Amino acid sequence: MSWLVAALRSLAFYALFYGGSVLLVIASVIAVTAQRRWLPVVVARWGAWHLWCVQNVLGIEVVMDGSLPQGPVLIAIKHEAFFEAIDTPRLFDYPAVFAKYELFRIPGWGYSALTYGLIPVAREEGAKTLRAMIATAKERVAQGRPLVIFPEGTRVAHGTRPPLQAGFAGLYKLLRLPVVPIAVDSGATYHHVVKRSGRITYKVGETIPAGLSREEVEARVHAAINVLNPPG
Repeated sequence: MSWLVAALRSLAFYALFYGGSVLLVIASVIAVTAQRRWLPVVVARWGAWHLWCVQNVLGIEVVMDGSLPQGPVLIAIKHEAFFEAIDTPRLFDYPAVFAKYELFRIPGWGYSALTYGLIPVAREEGAKTLRAMIATAKERVAQGRPLVIFPEGTRVAHGTRPPLQAGFAGLYKLLRLPVVPIAVDSGATYHHVVKRSGRITYKVGETIPAGLSREEVEARVHAAINVLNPPG
């Protein structure tokens, strides 16, 4: 019976959240063409709508342990589910997120994402693309925006602690920003076709200063983003 309830909740969630998302994508395209200053508001509303559906339809409580940073810092978040990616514009003030290049090919969404200021990551395109990515990131920093990265590179299973992608330390060195690591345990409840009720916790780690060695920053970020996800 509990599985049936979870399945019905998940179906309702998909219908409500993705139905609302279609309307918000349309609103984002209108904002891009009419009043670009509306776009951050539309995107933040998308995050808020998602949270409402998560809490009120799926029955998942979302808890924040610690104070979220704002302004020009590099924020490194554990990535277990789409949950934290969708939640990012709600958590931070106008964040610039490093996102897979393939996502920008989505009709409507991709153009709006570029206009919003997300930063495409094309890992296989060589030094020229890397230089362009760094230049774009520095522009966002100059605008006073926080940069958000998922240093594992893709979603990982709950309970696993893979190494960080090699490019993370390079970005840290080139951007010369402090890093705020954030752990999240969304995989246990959200990363399923049939989602489970329960709790998702964010835990904000201690700020890591700029200028550390590659080995030290990787070790400290890796440990901090996995504090809610101890090895078996």
